[in-house]
Amino acid sequence: MTTSDTVRPGWRSAVRVYLAPESLRMLALGFSAGLPLLLVLGTLSFRLREAGVDRSTIGYLSWVGLAYGFKWVWAPLVDRVPIPLLTRRLGRRRSWLLLSQLGVTAALAGMALADPRAALAPLVGCALAVAFASATQDIALDAYRIESAPVQAQPALAATYQTGYRLAMIWAGAGVLWLAARAQGANAGYDNAAWQAAYLAMAASMLLGVATVLISPEPAPMPLAPARGAAEWVRSALVAPFADFFRRYQWHAALILALIAVYRISDVVMGIMANPFYVDMGYTKDEVAAVTKVYGVAMTLAGAFVGGALALRFGVMRILMLGALLSALTNLLFAWLAGLGHSVPALIAVVSADNLASGIASAAFVGYLSSLTNVSYSATQYALFSSLMLLLPKFIAGFSGDYVNAFGYAGFFTSTALLGLPVLALVALAARVRGSGPKVPPAPV
Repeated sequence: MTTSDTVRPGWRSAVRVYLAPESLRMLALGFSAGLPLLLVLGTLSFRLREAGVDRSTIGYLSWVGLAYGFKWVWAPLVDRVPIPLLTRRLGRRRSWLLLSQLGVTAALAGMALADPRAALAPLVGCALAVAFASATQDIALDAYRIESAPVQAQPALAATYQTGYRLAMIWAGAGVLWLAARAQGANAGYDNAAWQAAYLAMAASMLLGVATVLISPEPAPMPLAPARGAAEWVRSALVAPFADFFRRYQWHAALILALIAVYRISDVVMGIMANPFYVDMGYTKDEVAAVTKVYGVAMTLAGAFVGGALALRFGVMRILMLGALLSALTNLLFAWLAGLGHSVPALIAVVSADNLASGIASAAFVGYLSSLTNVSYSATQYALFSSLMLLLPKFIAGFSGDYVNAFGYAGFFTSTALLGLPVLALVALAARVRGSGPKVPPAPV
């Protein structure tokens, strides 16, 4: 029987998997993972621009997000090292999840208490702490997700994870703006007390993830090879996960890593200047919050579920191509909006299309990354993939403020769309390799 003759699961089966307990857990844990990201990037850029910080500085401060790009460095520790007291009570994955979530909560409270008009250093320091703890949570959570269900269920878990993640991003984007606007009342200009209240509310929102970790089961522990001495530990924890990946994919590994490195480049580079763009175009916190909360949520949910269901039915690579194409095209809509001027209906249309495309692309991409891992090294290998996904885009995004200052918003958004063209070629090549590449089984641990 050929691959094309394989019976595909029906739509009812494809939808029912979203109601499984492991999928519902990933919904809540995805919320916990998605909450910190915008609070140290997108929402923070809105806060800083409103406080009068220039666009170039905002662009450079986005390099705080590079912590996510280097999480593979300490991923082997999360994969192998137990936490005193916690690991014995909760297990390897849940203990790291809980510790990182508590770190995010404390650092968000620190960001709430800082005032960027007085000094940027305390705010940036706390933002770095949030990014580090959040990246650690991502490492543990990706491993938890991969080990909680078989490969065929991973697209559905990715979709529910992305749904929770995107809901948290709406809450950390639109919700925090709404809370700040309510706390500010009729006062004009920048109000640090209002932002303080909003960020404290975000810190409290992390309790959802903490509660979910405490009531969730620990996945069956993967057997680890006993390490004899420091050299053996380094080999098993640091070298073996990367050696396994290159052994399985051989020369195809270079193509796979190139695709991972650039797949989300259009979205990531554009996203840093989105909130400063809203401020400079005259949109109020209430307008941005209302549009992203109502229309953004609906389209993000639709995109995540559609992307997960389509990937399950038609294959990850086809939906990966669709997501890459839509992500690039929606950036052109922002260029159109820049020329149009202040228009809430146009903002609704652009944000809706952008979130739909992002949801589809993210669900397919997470499913693709999950399929590349060996469960024996799930935390380290997935951390490598997800770090590589952000490293180049985050570095380029640091210069986005300078680019906007030189060429304007319309030129910037058009350029970010063009960045997506090489991605389409890489997806096409990776799809051919996936169908004809070597079938090397994972090495035993």
